[in-house]
Amino acid sequence: MRTIDTLGDVAGKKVLVRSDFNVPLDADKNITDDGRIRAALPTLKRLLDADVKVIVMAHLGRPKGTVNPEFSLAPVAKRLGELLGKDVTLAPDTVGEGARAATAAMNDGDVVLLENVRFDPRESSKVDTEREELAAEYAALADAFVSDGFGVVHRKQASVYDIAKKLPSAAGELVFKEIDSLSKATQNPQRPYTVVLGGSKVSDKLGVINNLIEKADRLLIGGGMAYTFLKAQGFEVGNSLLEEDQIPAAQEYLAKAAEKGVQLLLPVDGVVAPEFKADAPATVVDNADMPADQMGLDIGPKTAELYAKAIAESKTVVWNGPMGVFEFEAFSKGTRAVAQAMQDAEGFTIVGGGDSAAAVRTLGFDEAKFNHISTGGGASLEFLEGKELPGIAVLED
Repeated sequence: MRTIDTLGDVAGKKVLVRSDFNVPLDADKNITDDGRIRAALPTLKRLLDADVKVIVMAHLGRPKGTVNPEFSLAPVAKRLGELLGKDVTLAPDTVGEGARAATAAMNDGDVVLLENVRFDPRESSKVDTEREELAAEYAALADAFVSDGFGVVHRKQASVYDIAKKLPSAAGELVFKEIDSLSKATQNPQRPYTVVLGGSKVSDKLGVINNLIEKADRLLIGGGMAYTFLKAQGFEVGNSLLEEDQIPAAQEYLAKAAEKGVQLLLPVDGVVAPEFKADAPATVVDNADMPADQMGLDIGPKTAELYAKAIAESKTVVWNGPMGVFEFEAFSKGTRAVAQAMQDAEGFTIVGGGDSAAAVRTLGFDEAKFNHISTGGGASLEFLEGKELPGIAVLED
């Protein structure tokens, strides 16, 4: 994979950087988690130290190809400027007259952030020529391209894939680190190798489960997706999240894991409540005692202890997906227990982005005590599935 070093001397040049600034905002447009912006700093600082004119492009939310002020990158420009300690100019558009004027006026060491790339419908078009047309307009603004938005490298989009074929291109510090770290879990991982999967739906994780049954020593299942597996074993799951159509797949994976000698651990108890509310009365029950009128919202303490022990015994651990509704205090203990066990583990630990990374920060854990926290939930999942990521493949020699 080409790195920034392969671009040669970039001093005085304009370098277009694709970052992932899809950060959460509150009702007043304040950023509630700037983790993705901070993750972009090493690449941006490296380029600025080399006297590069840095042009950053990114997306925010899903404006669906229309200009929508609700999804403006203005809050990102402000926060990025604070973190870099310098002014960041927000171009009023993506590739229009405003962007051209802002980038034409740059001096060495300046930073311009283009407005949300998803304001242009060509960005994520399924028609190759439409994306290529937009990529050519991006390319007209710069001399080289650095891909540093790992959260989007699984997308065949103009600012991720097509632009890399229009300019001298390379992976940024973040993308290189992501691939290097995740490869430790896919290419000859140290064993025992344990994967912890959570989140709401089995259907979101079918590919990764299928791939990891061939590679992992243990799969620990939590979150809403666990109830489809428990139903497949004949347990009552009450009003818990359930994908009826995935029960046959769950049964198939249980049988396949047994055949391969892979431990597939499911919750033995859970924290249940009559409704999905932060202040709903929480009760701990064993699987056999699940009330028909309750819903499971977290793994229970016995399961948390079981999972923590499995993590502690492992040499490589990957975690993707919370164990429960960690945003509600009463149903956060399972996710907290997994995060604590990973933080304390002696093995190589990877938090696979998305809600897991958000949980680590929300629950107040020290990010530095995990070996790697991915910035891309979907991208890291597809990497673990063994899929080719278009935004990575295009950077390979």
